[in-house]
Amino acid sequence: MTLKSSSSLTTIGSTEYIDIAGYKNIPAKIDTGADSSSIWVSNIEMQSNGTLTFSFFDQTSPLYDGKKFKTSEYLARVVRSSNGERQIRYLVKLPITIKGQVFHANFSLANRSRNNFPVLIGRNVLEGNFAVDVSVSAIQRQKLPNNTRLNRELKKDPHLFHHKYIKQELTTKGES
Repeated sequence: MTLKSSSSLTTIGSTEYIDIAGYKNIPAKIDTGADSSSIWVSNIEMQSNGTLTFSFFDQTSPLYDGKKFKTSEYLARVVRSSNGERQIRYLVKLPITIKGQVFHANFSLANRSRNNFPVLIGRNVLEGNFAVDVSVSAIQRQKLPNNTRLNRELKKDPHLFHHKYIKQELTTKGES
């Protein structure tokens, strides 16, 4: 395999709009720390003949259209999610367009309903194709909240702050 020099790679930002599997202008997070790419799907079913069916996105997404995608070309893969949990996921090859470059890439099928982006683009797509400039973003992200009030409360009484916010959160998660 011949690698392109970084100067000949197309530069993309930390977020991009992509076309994937017939869907246009889908927001995607570009993650140089992720080995592989994933896409949000729902209604995953295995037919008795071995055909895998699923819908892109789910009913809570404005992108959802309820259409069923069918494929007999898939693999199973153990992936480690960002929280360290290992999961078995199906892996499918999908057509994708990023910044005018069209190709096929492997995507794990995942429930990304709790993520900010329905698609995660990992190194399996980026390597040899794109350089990532994290100072650039095609998608306007929500501003982070102003934490001034929170930090005033922390400074005023760290012990009370800890019990009010941190300890309660750990207890709620069963990590007390």
